[in-house]
Amino acid sequence: MSWAFITLVSVFVVAAALRLSIVLSMFAAGIAYLWASKQDIGLLVDQTLNSMITLNVLLAIPLFILTANIMNASTISERLWTFANAVVGRLPGGHGHVTVMTNLIMSSMTGSAASDAAGAGMVAIKMMRKQGHYPRGLAVAVAASASLLGPLIPPSIPMVLYALISGASIGALFLAGIVPGLLMALSISILILLIAKRRNLPRGEKVPFRQLPQAFAQAFVPLTLPVVLLGGIWGGVFTPTEAAAVAAFWAILIGAVWYRTLSVAGIAEAFRESGRQASVVMLLLVSSFIVNFAITNEGLGDALSRWIASLDLSPIAFLLLVNLMFLVLGTVLDAAVMLLVFVPVLLPTVKALGIDLVHFGVVVIVNFMIAIISPPYGLILFVLSSLSKVPMREINREIWLFILPLAIVLLILIAFPQVTLFMPQIFGLK
Repeated sequence: MSWAFITLVSVFVVAAALRLSIVLSMFAAGIAYLWASKQDIGLLVDQTLNSMITLNVLLAIPLFILTANIMNASTISERLWTFANAVVGRLPGGHGHVTVMTNLIMSSMTGSAASDAAGAGMVAIKMMRKQGHYPRGLAVAVAASASLLGPLIPPSIPMVLYALISGASIGALFLAGIVPGLLMALSISILILLIAKRRNLPRGEKVPFRQLPQAFAQAFVPLTLPVVLLGGIWGGVFTPTEAAAVAAFWAILIGAVWYRTLSVAGIAEAFRESGRQASVVMLLLVSSFIVNFAITNEGLGDALSRWIASLDLSPIAFLLLVNLMFLVLGTVLDAAVMLLVFVPVLLPTVKALGIDLVHFGVVVIVNFMIAIISPPYGLILFVLSSLSKVPMREINREIWLFILPLAIVLLILIAFPQVTLFMPQIFGLK
């Protein structure tokens, strides 16, 4: 390991200790490596940017971010909550189940855990606290774990990023995430049932079954978005990148024309916020490319591949080892760092062991979703703590309960690849 790479690690650690954002920490560390190793900084950054510009799939990221912000700026979250409450609110701890179902629906429109947490998640926390009598730490823990469905149920921004670095089919990844997302939702709901019985949480509102059609009618128009989006992709009408543009346009139509709750000022604010968020993602990509260059230049990727090969692991043993490593790293590192820095290093070994790239992608994304609700660095926990004003110590006491069932789902996905692959096979994408 060279002094240049030690400089990279040192700058990253210092920046993280100073509580700089993960984007600035990675970028500063990458630039420090280029300087210490006497590389041509301008030429490398120029080549990195040029390679990104040729990747049309990157256009999907800001468009899916825009879709999520448009959804949050209108009344769609509240309407979906009303519909979900009519369906599952009568269960023990009903408002927790409503939270899960609302996020399950929203995830098919946004593709982002952070967007779901800040939008539908805040609506859910308010309802769980006021009507469901949930302790505030538990309410935030339920909303945080339910928001993880966003990147699993298509469309998914992390899956777009994984497709970018692995070359796997985006359409196949979108299909492969459906069943794991449903299993995660089911595991969270089962846990809520157990907690509700143990802590005597009340049932939610028992909406008469005759009112279900009316509740469905109020949410019908937003529910057409995933049908249009995913049907167009799998029907070959448009590409995933074009689908992102269709989703954003459809969301604007729903909010501004159908419900008339989205003003011109609201649309402009959604565009501004989306531009800010997208720029952060793109800077993170540039930073990750520089860090990946450093890893390649130092030969660390090849060294890691040789070490794993020397262990003579089976595919399942390799997946268990990698996921255990990611679960540990996820408590101190950002999920985006692991996806963009560590996954590319492992891909040659994944291919050598004959592990399907789509299966591997879904497994690691589930792992990274667990990471973003794992103390002490879980991004979603910080987002919801800041927005809800609930102290992190109260959230951390409750969130560990939800990590266990999600980890069980992860083990199922590792042991049974067909859970993720049978949907792409049905549609002829595998």
